[in-house]
Amino acid sequence: MPLYLEDFTVGQKHLTGKIRVDAEAIKAFAAQFDPQPFHLDEEGARGSLFDGLAASGWHTAAVTMRLLVDSDMKPAGGIIGTRADELKWPRPVRPGDELHVEAEVLEVRPSRSRPGEGYVKVRSTTINQHGQPVQVLVMNLLVPARPAG
Repeated sequence: MPLYLEDFTVGQKHLTGKIRVDAEAIKAFAAQFDPQPFHLDEEGARGSLFDGLAASGWHTAAVTMRLLVDSDMKPAGGIIGTRADELKWPRPVRPGDELHVEAEVLEVRPSRSRPGEGYVKVRSTTINQHGQPVQVLVMNLLVPARPAG
């Protein structure tokens, strides 16, 4: 069921399912999008800042998006980000990590320039199986208001 601007409230939380990230997925993503040694193989990762194979932050962001799309947070028209206020990766994602996302609504406001639409600011924290955040993203989503009638 799609959520309209009026369906979002400050403090509202949405939880996602889980995805396990394995070494093969880390390497495949890196080979295509972020081909750095610490993302491509264990040997190249040894002695790096990560001291072992680590997923690209962009891989973590893609997994986060997949988890959000599959969750019950379904803004009408889709999850459409207009501006990121914050993006940080406090720790790396390692092979075998199981990730889920906790999304919290921080702000809801109608648009001044786009009648019938508004913005929902959401903090999405991606968390590993140890309860540790691996990504924090604060994004402003464009969400339509409920149609009249």
